[in-house]
Amino acid sequence: MGDSIFTCCYVPPHPPGEGDPPGSRSRRSEITMASNSANISSDKRFLIFFDFDETIVDETSDDMVVQAAPGQHLPDWLKDTYQPGRYNEYMQRVLAYLAEQGVTESDIRSIMEKIPASPGMLTLLQFLRTRPPQDFEVVLLSDANSFFIESWLRRAGARQIFHRVFSNPATFNKDGRLVMRPFHSHDCARCPNNMCKQVVVRDYVARRTQERGRPYQRIFYVGDGANDFCPALALGPRDVAFPRRDFPMHRLITETHEAIPGDFKAVTVPWASGEEVVQRLRRLVAE
Repeated sequence: MGDSIFTCCYVPPHPPGEGDPPGSRSRRSEITMASNSANISSDKRFLIFFDFDETIVDETSDDMVVQAAPGQHLPDWLKDTYQPGRYNEYMQRVLAYLAEQGVTESDIRSIMEKIPASPGMLTLLQFLRTRPPQDFEVVLLSDANSFFIESWLRRAGARQIFHRVFSNPATFNKDGRLVMRPFHSHDCARCPNNMCKQVVVRDYVARRTQERGRPYQRIFYVGDGANDFCPALALGPRDVAFPRRDFPMHRLITETHEAIPGDFKAVTVPWASGEEVVQRLRRLVAE
């Protein structure tokens, strides 16, 4: 990926503790957002959210980490433990299995660092980095985990572009195992049980609007997956959804337009390359 643009330390969201009372995970994530957002400059004109897997990077990081397993595949007994809506719990078992097989922190980081960026994405990140500081507040929102994301962003030199990163907390314990926890709990039937991105987007926008004393001129969301459709539903008619062309988010938006016209309010700009996002952003910031 070339030389780093920057290197910046990453502080993941505080993980929910063992034995937290019901509902405390959601509350904890709200507290984290509040404590982390107050030091962002209040003069930003636009807020832009990014997904990570198959949006910033051109693969799914959870799939890529399997390359560290013996024979670069998982045993059937482990794959058979997956239950719909509980992928986060499944990945916790996968990470435990990798540790049992002797996979190290360095092994996992090396795999993450080698994941290619999606087409044109480094151009888009460079565009955001070089804009005047009052233009964009940039947030990464992913159902991957903090260690995978931190590893890639630091290697790409892109960590400093992101004012906030919200993902499932993951840290190595004293035994060298990567331990991942769910980001929060929620009541959305559309999303996996560990993360509803719409809840995060709504909470973050409300918090930041209160801190700033005014709304953003526009909000943008760049994503690809079905779990990126849910937060995009929270966007308004002046906002822009950037779904990756022909990926699940794009298909769901198209189906919604056809089935319930007007239900999806944001302007929709599909992309195959991040350069297409840059072109639209250039026009919007000039208005």
